[in-house]
Amino acid sequence: MDLGFRGDFKSLGSYYEANPYRLVFANELNNRACETYQLNLNHKPICEDIRILDYKMLPEADIILGGFPCQDFSLSGKREGLSAERGQLYLEMKKIIQYIRPKAFVAENVDGIRKCKTGENTSALDIIIKDFEKSGYITKYNVLNSANYGVPQNRIRIIIVGIRKDLNKTMKFPCQTHGTQNNPYVTSEDAIDDLWDKLGTNIIANHTYKDYSKAKFYLNKKTQGNCKIPRDKPSFTIRAEHHGNIEAHYRSLTQNEEDNMENWRRLSVRECARLQSFPDEFIFPCAASTAYKQIGNAVPPILGWHIARALYKSLYN
Repeated sequence: MDLGFRGDFKSLGSYYEANPYRLVFANELNNRACETYQLNLNHKPICEDIRILDYKMLPEADIILGGFPCQDFSLSGKREGLSAERGQLYLEMKKIIQYIRPKAFVAENVDGIRKCKTGENTSALDIIIKDFEKSGYITKYNVLNSANYGVPQNRIRIIIVGIRKDLNKTMKFPCQTHGTQNNPYVTSEDAIDDLWDKLGTNIIANHTYKDYSKAKFYLNKKTQGNCKIPRDKPSFTIRAEHHGNIEAHYRSLTQNEEDNMENWRRLSVRECARLQSFPDEFIFPCAASTAYKQIGNAVPPILGWHIARALYKSLYN
């Protein structure tokens, strides 16, 4: 999300120009994620638990971005929702919003958040929005699919935006740019086909023989990742909790035996990064299993860029 808001990057053959935002503070708990963030964004995050963060170190800010944990709302998770400790972490974001009083905030989570019921007619999303509104923000949400904005991946997410009530502005979410007759979706083939014969050549980072999972495929089993991504459509969602079972490339190692799972290859870290719309210059300085997780946890930078543009227009036009 931070890369998208900052802009000034090239992805999938297009340039996304700089946005009028400057990074002033970042917080992340995971040490490896902090290393990746600092290396690529040239900005050192505070690497500690947000619950013990000293608010005195927080600078003034116009926008606060947050991606509170989604595992307890995910349709593929345990669905513990707001009753789980992680499910309550959005309240830490709320506390910081109340302390900083930014002009606006943006929060991202899985679509399951609106389907995770906490009462007969109340979802986790309903409660979260009410809590943010109590903090003095006109809060709206929209369901966005990254594929509709030029990301070669079907990734449906809830984007929650709050604008401070005294500003008398409301968020106008970005209009769909792809998936129309005049501008079709970016496909998996568009995004990664040129990488197929470059594996292990060191021409591009995170695309070596160590940069993809060797987990076995199982015939006639419906387990996660036990399938190929489509060639002529956007990819399936790149997940964080795949436990090594990242999906297979649409190609096969042996051309005449495409249905033989022994000839399948799982996606490399760089291929997953491309499907998430990360620039090729964005490096993941960690083991493949860690890099997969970081990529799967991220907001696609191209989607973040479109949200940033829409928010700026909503605030200042």
